[in-house]
Amino acid sequence: MDTPETDKGESRPRVALIAGPTASGKSALAIALARAANGVVINADASQVYADLRILSARPSPEEMADVPHRLFGHIDGAEACTAARWASEARAEVRRAHEEGRLPILAGGTGLYLRTLLDGIAPVPDIDPAIRAAVRALPVAQAHAALAIE
Repeated sequence: MDTPETDKGESRPRVALIAGPTASGKSALAIALARAANGVVINADASQVYADLRILSARPSPEEMADVPHRLFGHIDGAEACTAARWASEARAEVRRAHEEGRLPILAGGTGLYLRTLLDGIAPVPDIDPAIRAAVRALPVAQAHAALAIE
């Protein structure tokens, strides 16, 4: 696989990106490209990271996923949070791994925030103090709405 150059003359390994709305054919295209170009499909959909959401997220079937390597699909328990920063870190590692294996990384998904975070980075966000989170969650809904309206 040849390595493209940036506008500054730097070389970068190839990465394919397939983005679009749900049910637009991204998975089928990613699988076809992976077959043709010795690729690996890397999930870029916020819902498809969760193990419990196979049907709701329109994740590729086990048969489709067995045909070519798929990564970052269904690897997080539904009770866990997956932030854009976490996903971008995991995706970078999978892109690097694909390159080390001599494969074309193919990012496929419809979550613009995930893709923008991967491409442009994200400002560091401090963790929320668990005591503050618990206090806010304990507020009656009407009181929480009123507090937000003031802000």
